[in-house]
Amino acid sequence: MHFAMYTIVQYDKSMKKESFYTAKELADILKMGVVTIYRKIRSGKLKAYKIGREFRIDKAEFEKFLNKNKTNR
Repeated sequence: MHFAMYTIVQYDKSMKKESFYTAKELADILKMGVVTIYRKIRSGKLKAYKIGREFRIDKAEFEKFLNKNKTNR
């Protein structure tokens, strides 16, 4: 007797592809190197999800990051 192993994954309908950035996309938006984005992630200044070898940054987390680093000038 053989049993098939599988996993049922349910995705939240609110989680669309557009709700996350890649490190490269953020680097392009902020006009800085992708290594700088990785440093921000590693230091904990920018929260991200690591999926395999790639990072994904939630748009809301990116907005928080920008607001934290905003100057009053």
